Amino acid sequence: MIKTIVFLLHLIASCAFAGTQTDIEYARVGDHSLKLDLYTPKTANAPLLVYVHGGAWRGGSKSDVPIAKLLDRGFAIASVDYRLSTQAVFPAQIHDIKAAIRFLRAKSKLFQINTASIGIVGSSAGGHLAALVGVTNGRAELEGTLGEHLDQSSNVQCIVSHFGASNLQTILSQSTEFGLKMRVPALQLLLGGQPTEKPDLAKLASPVAHLDKNDPPLLLIHGDADPQMPPAQSQEFAKSYESLKLPVEFIMLPGSKHGGSEFYDHERTGLIAKFLDKALR
Repeated sequence: MIKTIVFLLHLIASCAFAGTQTDIEYARVGDHSLKLDLYTPKTANAPLLVYVHGGAWRGGSKSDVPIAKLLDRGFAIASVDYRLSTQAVFPAQIHDIKAAIRFLRAKSKLFQINTASIGIVGSSAGGHLAALVGVTNGRAELEGTLGEHLDQSSNVQCIVSHFGASNLQTILSQSTEFGLKMRVPALQLLLGGQPTEKPDLAKLASPVAHLDKNDPPLLLIHGDADPQMPPAQSQEFAKSYESLKLPVEFIMLPGSKHGGSEFYDHERTGLIAKFLDKALR
């Protein structure tokens, strides 16, 4: 609730902010309604960012949007909810996010947003999901069949991952003792078992396992003192991108842990905006 109030106060204070539409249904799974919130700047047809919240895949909410300052830089932001791991195992989360992207493209004229090029941004578990969506453009096994707009593309044109996972096959071996207390139960829910018990699913859920020379530009931001998500996950991802000569930027924040205001401050917002401008405009 406090995060939501702070976010709304920022929006009210923002001279570049135009409007908010909350709880827009983008798809249904049985009786379960999947929703997103859309924030638009005053500039018509602004380039769109899809934001994926964190919460160890089992918690969190679309109401937490720490990248809100990017509205001031002329970007529209769609913050999506997806089925949590307590509701459905992987790859349900990816199917949901891709359905949201198809919906937004189908409704771009209605919402007056530019979806010709879309950036996807996520934090923590959301960073992992954002990266996986980004490097699996057109991968049938992860597209799913949700929503009414299967004729639309779910492709994105760039990725920003804040302290997210990249390889569920190596994450536990890279984790601290504290990190294992977080990751082991979280992976159990996400995969329906541990990576050693579900190796094919763990590989399917690992962005590094899907890389090819067509993947979009990637920006990684991670703290080198992160006790929850191993910094080695971002290092591994960056090296995999570099090995294919793909465009990647990696920002390691000295002394930073798992999240914090420094990841979304004026300096980092400027760096992210510069990356997004180059990729989307």
